Amino acid sequence: MPSTVRTLKLPSGEAVPVLGQGTWKMGEDRRRRTDEVAALKLGLDLGIILIDTAEMYASGGAEEVVAEAIAGRRDETFLVSKVLPTNASRAGVKRACENSLKRLSTDRIDLYLLHWPGSVPLSETVEAFETLKREGKIRHWGVSNFDTDEMEELVGLPSGSNVQTNQILYNLSRRGPEFDLAPWSLKRGIPLMAYSPVEQGALARNARLEAVASRHNATAAQIALAWVMAQPGVMAIPKAGRQEHVRQNVAALDIKLTREDFAELDRAFPPPTRKRGLEMI
Repeated sequence: MPSTVRTLKLPSGEAVPVLGQGTWKMGEDRRRRTDEVAALKLGLDLGIILIDTAEMYASGGAEEVVAEAIAGRRDETFLVSKVLPTNASRAGVKRACENSLKRLSTDRIDLYLLHWPGSVPLSETVEAFETLKREGKIRHWGVSNFDTDEMEELVGLPSGSNVQTNQILYNLSRRGPEFDLAPWSLKRGIPLMAYSPVEQGALARNARLEAVASRHNATAAQIALAWVMAQPGVMAIPKAGRQEHVRQNVAALDIKLTREDFAELDRAFPPPTRKRGLEMI
């Protein structure tokens, strides 16, 4: 267990852990359900109270796994879910949120995100989010997979400044956001939520990361995760379907990367020198 679970603040002032639990691909195979539920429960035991899910994951199956994991512990959990852009109209958001609430067996979602930009006018989606807030069905809202120009449009809308986070693909091999999106977000106090911080496991097999890991008695995956969590204004939401994986992720909180480590990682994974379009997987 880490000595402390570091937090950062949302624009609302609420503190959330820099390490959360992702659920992408959970709920797809009932044979794995017991392990997935146990992993999420252990994360809560270890203070990793932020759980991220979405109506898209396993067509709602991941939300049902989360519901089982947080049963009797809802008040200690910071619950994040997402609405598909095809459901982002006024009526669609309301219907999608109510369906997610049923699958999650709860009366409110702490942070509700638009999964990626779509064809519905953003102003309509924001209005729908604000209505859900007034009704108490969500406490906060945010977005996912928004690039800098899309964030600029969002904050220029009525109530658009109420956005609490932008969940994006960000890791050592996907450093494009550092050119403009990350500085823009940090300046405005809007934290980034990094999904696939270990590139779906690909970085766990990287020799350059293993060289750094050897100095910390850690794994390459833990170094990749520690690097993401060391970035200012960034939280990470790796998925862990097994309890041992959860323990390894939590242990990454105690890794203190040195200037030498950061320099070596910059050589292995150079930061961007020009604007790149925001990547998604």
